[in-house]
Amino acid sequence: MSWRTSFDISRNSGESLTTQIQRALKREITEGVLHPGTRLPPSRRLADDLDVSRSVVVEAYGQLIAEGYLEAVQGSGTRVARHLSTTPETVVPTLLNEGRVPSVRWDLRTGRANLSHFPYREWLAGYQRVLQTARQSDLDYPPLSGTPALREELARHLGRVRGVRTTPGQMMVVSGFAHGLGLLCAALPELRIDVLAMEEPGLLRQREFVRETGLRTRAVPVDDEGIDVEALARSGARAVLVTPFHQFPTGVTMSDERRAALARWARDVDGYVIEDDYDGDFWFDRRSRPLALQRHAPERVVYAGTTSKSLVPGLRLGWLAVPAELLPSLERARSRRDLGSDSLTQLAFAELLGSGSYDRHMRRLRARYRLRRETLADAVQHSLPQARISGAAAGLHAYVRLPHGTDEAELVSAALNRSVLVRGGREFYSRPTGARPALIVGYTSLPRSGLAEALRQLGAAYTDVSGRAPTAARIA
Repeated sequence: MSWRTSFDISRNSGESLTTQIQRALKREITEGVLHPGTRLPPSRRLADDLDVSRSVVVEAYGQLIAEGYLEAVQGSGTRVARHLSTTPETVVPTLLNEGRVPSVRWDLRTGRANLSHFPYREWLAGYQRVLQTARQSDLDYPPLSGTPALREELARHLGRVRGVRTTPGQMMVVSGFAHGLGLLCAALPELRIDVLAMEEPGLLRQREFVRETGLRTRAVPVDDEGIDVEALARSGARAVLVTPFHQFPTGVTMSDERRAALARWARDVDGYVIEDDYDGDFWFDRRSRPLALQRHAPERVVYAGTTSKSLVPGLRLGWLAVPAELLPSLERARSRRDLGSDSLTQLAFAELLGSGSYDRHMRRLRARYRLRRETLADAVQHSLPQARISGAAAGLHAYVRLPHGTDEAELVSAALNRSVLVRGGREFYSRPTGARPALIVGYTSLPRSGLAEALRQLGAAYTDVSGRAPTAARIA
């Protein structure tokens, strides 16, 4: 096999020969010089070309195999990993986007349910009471908008704990947030709305979902006060999806001024705001807990919530509090798409809400997650003192800002090599150029000791990448 060595190494460099070879090969892979499946030269031949010991090349190859850049196939030599793109991407996003989750010891991804906290006893008791008292009508096809019992309990509960201003008649039970968002995307064109603005950064797969419904999307930047309402006004959109309580992924809580401005914008353009209150049950900050954005303009804001974070995603249970003028369009959209949600699950959840069992469960859950959040903050300060957590102490993830110049992609790969799975902040930008390096850390699925050890390994990975031991540094 012919091979052209397109990089040089220096014995006068402060980096080891192995590290120089690793960096050079990573660069050629991410820049598209070495394509997926390309066979690399045997370690002995590359060592001869570079005039280094064969053990140096063997170590470099081994490290890159561990990080997912290369793969060793018996009888076929060492090749560039076939799952990699020829554009600069990190290994972790590529694996996850393909549904290939690496086996790791510490999984810090967001949005994962902790099944050990599900209130099994209370749920079974509630379900049993429903079955014992159910009428024949309860076992028939439920109304499209949900069982009256659950809609009544939800209106009471949301008004009491989140300040939502609604009525049972304006509540719609859905099978999770994606289901509700799909219904809204089907209903908005009836109101001559064909563009949905979305936060930048945000969930890119959510944008793809919206586009697949036929709507166009506009990315609107988020700063330390929430979505930029002036930029939103310039976008030409008349509908926007926001996460004002705890923005994903930055963790920012929308300021009172921005909330008021967003409500004015919706009225001015005769438009709507979709408020995704995905983790609004979890507030740990010393500041007073913000209520729902919806209360500022109930005639213009659709409030959306689910049990995915408070119970488990497998229930497929969510709700929308819908402005009265939008409700007929939403009901028509639903009548064309489905026949409603499981009534027994709805009635069991209504039983938990009405009996107080759900409140007691949430108090226990908040106490557990508050301790985990404090453990995470302490671990970042101890193991990654050059980084800082931004945004409010709330929700179920933390946005950890890294120093300028940190190679986010390399850090994520180095963490994976140390059996820590974590996602970088730039993965959530449609145009990541210029975005600050960051890590998105979920902290609900690991015990507190596991969080501390995972952050210790992240600190070691930072040393691997930067060549510097973690020391306190000021981040602008």
